[in-house]
Amino acid sequence: MSIKILAVGKKHEPWVADGIARYEQRLRKPYELSWQLVPHSSREGDAARSEESDRIIAKLDRNAFVVVLDERGRNVDSPALAKRLQTALEASRPIVVVIGGAYGVTEVLRQRADFVWSLSALVFPHQLVRLILAEQLYRAQEISAGRGYHHV
Repeated sequence: MSIKILAVGKKHEPWVADGIARYEQRLRKPYELSWQLVPHSSREGDAARSEESDRIIAKLDRNAFVVVLDERGRNVDSPALAKRLQTALEASRPIVVVIGGAYGVTEVLRQRADFVWSLSALVFPHQLVRLILAEQLYRAQEISAGRGYHHV
């Protein structure tokens, strides 16, 4: 089982791909990442948010532990994130992390989420969010395994 990331947008920019590859090489099962890119909507605003969210929802397994990245979500520290992911993995629930489009996700998708997570009160470009996410998932792996990457 791997952690699937559903991200609205185009392929990783080269500098992002290099950074993500750095963390992916360090990941071990069950923390291996798979990426599935969801095309941007050609619409704007609410219509784009709705179309992109519908595409994402269609790709979700009923049993999946869904994490939606959203600036209005809950801010947690790295150990708390590691604990949430480890609990889902121990329950044999596939983990899906959703990175919405420029207009975010619908309330329906937010309600489907098991956890709505805010990386920060700041808003980051989608490409940078992908890299931060890869690093945080690596950090979660290391915390769960009791290794020394994360210092408190």
